[in-house]
Amino acid sequence: MTVVTGGSGPLVLVVNAGSSSLKARLLDRHDQVTWQGQTDWRPDAADAAVEAWLLPALAPWSAALALVGHRVVHGGTDFTVPTRLSTAVRERLAALVPLAPLHNGPALAVMEALSRWRPDLPQWACFDTAFHHTLPPAASTYALPADWRERGLRRFGFHGLNHQHVSEVVATERLISCHLGAGCSLCAIHEGRSVATTMGFTPLEGLVMATRSGSVDPGLLLHLLRQGVEPEELARALNQRSGLLGLSNGLSGSMKTLRAAAAGNTNAALAIAVFRQRLLEGIGAMAACLGGVDVIALTGGIGEHDQALREELQRALAWLPAVTWTVVPADEEGLIARQCRAAAGMG
Repeated sequence: MTVVTGGSGPLVLVVNAGSSSLKARLLDRHDQVTWQGQTDWRPDAADAAVEAWLLPALAPWSAALALVGHRVVHGGTDFTVPTRLSTAVRERLAALVPLAPLHNGPALAVMEALSRWRPDLPQWACFDTAFHHTLPPAASTYALPADWRERGLRRFGFHGLNHQHVSEVVATERLISCHLGAGCSLCAIHEGRSVATTMGFTPLEGLVMATRSGSVDPGLLLHLLRQGVEPEELARALNQRSGLLGLSNGLSGSMKTLRAAAAGNTNAALAIAVFRQRLLEGIGAMAACLGGVDVIALTGGIGEHDQALREELQRALAWLPAVTWTVVPADEEGLIARQCRAAAGMG
C-alpha cells in the first residue's frame, strides 16, 4: 500500500476489481493521488475484503469521499457512457457476467458491498467496452449467420479506458494505441475515435497475452471439442494456460522473466518471437485501417518497460513513413475519476 500526503476534497474512490486482486485509488479534484492500495482477494469473499482492508484504509478520508467509480470490463451494447449505479443497473450488469466472468462478477461484488456500507454514497460504472462503441459495422460485425448475429454476437473490444486515455494524451489524426500487459490489445484511433481493435466478443481474441491465447483458428477448437475436450477445460486452457506461459512450456507468463531466460531457453525465445510476430501483424492491420499512421503509442506494463521490444518493433516497422513512437503510462484510474466527476456534475 502507498500513501501520498496532501490532496484536496472532494475525493473520488476508483475501484478496479480483478479475478485475484482488488485495487483502489483515492484521487482529489486535481487527479492527485491521496491514497492507493492493492490486496489479494477471492471475489467470493468481497465483503471480507471490503470490510477488513478497504474500509479501514479509507477511514481517514471518509468524510471527504464524494463518489465511487468502478472499472467494469464488459458493458455490452447497453452501456456506452459512465452510468450511475442503481439496483436496476446492477441487475443488467449481472446479466453480462458470463461475457467477462473474471472481471464483471468481482466488480459487482464490490459494488454491492460498498452499497451496504454507504447506501447514500453515489457509485458510478465506467466501461472498458464503451470507447469502442464508435466501431463501424464493418469492424464490429462477425461473418456469422443472421440468427446468431441477432443474439448480440459481435465484436465489442476492450481496454477502452486506457486506449481513450492514450488518445487524450496523444492528440493526433491517426494513432495506434498498443496496450501491452498481462492482457494485450491494439486500437486504431482516428481523430479520437476507435475505428478498429484486436479484441472481440470477449477479451480472449487478438494478440498473444500472458496466459491467454489470443486468436486461434476456430476449426482447431472444434477439433478439440470433437476429441472430447470439455468446454470448461477448453476455457481454462485458453485463458489460463496459453499465451506466453503456454508457449514457454510453463516457464512464465512474464515477458521480463522470459527476456532474462531467452538466451539459453528455446521455449522462452519462441514465446517472445510469437508474441512479436502477432503484434507486428496487428500493427500492420491497424495502420491499414487508418490509411497510414502518425503516432504509435506503447502503454501497459510491457509497452512501458520493455525497451528491447520497443527497439525490435521500430526496426521491423521502419518502412512505415514518418511515424512517431511514444510511451504513455497507463492511467485508467485518472480517466475514470474525470469521467465520473463530469457525469456527476462535479466539474
